[in-house]
Amino acid sequence: MTRNAVSIRSLLLLTFAANLVACSGSLSEEPVPSTDGAFKPATSTNSPGLGTGKVLETMDAAGYTYVLVDLGSTQIWAAGPITPVQVGDTVHLPQGMPMKDFESTSLNRTFEEIYFVGAIQTGDAAVMGAIASAHGSMGDATSATDSQSFDLEGIEKAEGGLTIAEVYANRQDLASKEVLIRGRVVKFNPEIMDRNWLHIQDGSGEAGTNDITVTTADQAEVGSVVTIRGTLTLDKDFGFGYAYDVLIEEATVTAE
Repeated sequence: MTRNAVSIRSLLLLTFAANLVACSGSLSEEPVPSTDGAFKPATSTNSPGLGTGKVLETMDAAGYTYVLVDLGSTQIWAAGPITPVQVGDTVHLPQGMPMKDFESTSLNRTFEEIYFVGAIQTGDAAVMGAIASAHGSMGDATSATDSQSFDLEGIEKAEGGLTIAEVYANRQDLASKEVLIRGRVVKFNPEIMDRNWLHIQDGSGEAGTNDITVTTADQAEVGSVVTIRGTLTLDKDFGFGYAYDVLIEEATVTAE
């Protein structure tokens, strides 16, 4: 890249930042599309992102696709590069830049709040983004709770059940069988790929064998002690490098 190209790119970035400051979070025109380097939010599909949901409304304008997405607990507007998308499609939104009272002259409307994202992920990319949203950097489930600490002392295993460490140690014999585990919910993500996802720990096991992931139709509260009954699945591969050595599926969750 030449020195002139670098200078132009830097000028574009500085101009965009200055416009944001001058407008105090409000713009009267669409930002320049990300293809020219002036506006390029993070697009990593391994980012937890804004969330995954159904498109309720969509339109294209000024080089952007606008979508109103139902994330379950809330609905948000987002805009990204032109993307073929229809009402009813499932999309995943990576992290983006929130803008308040954004006025779109091309649409002749003002959005109370809208997120500008580097991509509106659809199809397989949306599935991958949804999984990343549920588990952070997936692969090793233990990474999901590194930033939090939970009291795991005194959690006894369910009558007739197993500890998490025992499940890992005997996973080959337990494959495709029903297992019963008592533990504390350390993470919960609802309504991703038509199921709820949670992580539980019980104080047993070492790194890599102390946290187990569960899919269920039931609800769970982070921090609560629950009893899990479900089918143990080994080597579950969702594609794109996202896989679990051990997963409990279609579980029932009973809170204490």
